[in-house]
Amino acid sequence: MNITSQIKQPIQNEMELFEKKFYESMTSKVALLNRITYYIVNRKGKQMRPMFVFLTAKMLSGGNVNERTYRGASVIELIHTATLVHDDVVDDSNRRRGFFSVNALWKNKIAVLVGDYLLSKGLLLSIDNGDFDLLRIISVAVREMSEGELLQIEKARRLDIVEEVYYEIIRKKTATLIASCCALGAKSVSEDEIKVEAMRKFGELIGMAFQIKDDLFDYTDDAIGKPTGIDIKEQKMTLPLIYALNHCTDKEKSWCINSIKNYNKDKKRVKEVIQFVKDKNGLHYAEQKMVQFQQEALQILENFPQSEYRDALSLMVNYVIKRKK
Repeated sequence: MNITSQIKQPIQNEMELFEKKFYESMTSKVALLNRITYYIVNRKGKQMRPMFVFLTAKMLSGGNVNERTYRGASVIELIHTATLVHDDVVDDSNRRRGFFSVNALWKNKIAVLVGDYLLSKGLLLSIDNGDFDLLRIISVAVREMSEGELLQIEKARRLDIVEEVYYEIIRKKTATLIASCCALGAKSVSEDEIKVEAMRKFGELIGMAFQIKDDLFDYTDDAIGKPTGIDIKEQKMTLPLIYALNHCTDKEKSWCINSIKNYNKDKKRVKEVIQFVKDKNGLHYAEQKMVQFQQEALQILENFPQSEYRDALSLMVNYVIKRKK
């Protein structure tokens, strides 16, 4: 049994029912919209986000979920899908998980409108059911994700990023959504704010480790689905690169920044930058930081009683830093 099947095992029934409820939550009276949402649903990824919602809820409640848990999982997946559709437009990307993106098949205008539709469906699902506490958690995540993306764009223009700003970017851009999944799962079954906050923090730490792992893929050939050097070509300042720039001579620094600014389409130069980052121990440092976040996340889980749901969340934490794509 592969690791994702192991993680899913204690929530198998919930995930199957969730898929039906999620598809229902997307339906519309407009045939074009239904065609596109059907296309999206049938090309879903590993569904890590709803898995976090259900595992957290079951760990805190001793194995029970309720309709609020399902709605929370649906809302987070609707909003996550909306952001992916919009991201593909922003990045001018024609592929998503190996398939054509919505904007590649139906053009940008329709893709933006579909993203807006999914976002509104998510918000209405909460409002119509009076889940205002869940809506607050999700709305904070949407705000932070937008801020994180814009902060990254602003910093990419100047290439003046320091480690603290990098953590702020990835916390907002990536970690906040996983944090909200865990907070939603907890909040759907518990009124204990200390537990909800503990699980929010747990999700945030996993999200940080997840993004650093993604950054490391840019420097290795074993990643599936992401070409090597893509972050350098897009002038994204990632942790291995930031570390290398902070631990080199002024001459090396100006060569590296010049390479990223003016020669980021030159394959040979990009390879040289990758080698430079490796030589300066950038990868080793980023791996250490990733493991640090992973260990902090596992420590939080230790505060909860042992159960198959806690074990599955531990597996998830380890999967995040061992995955190959």
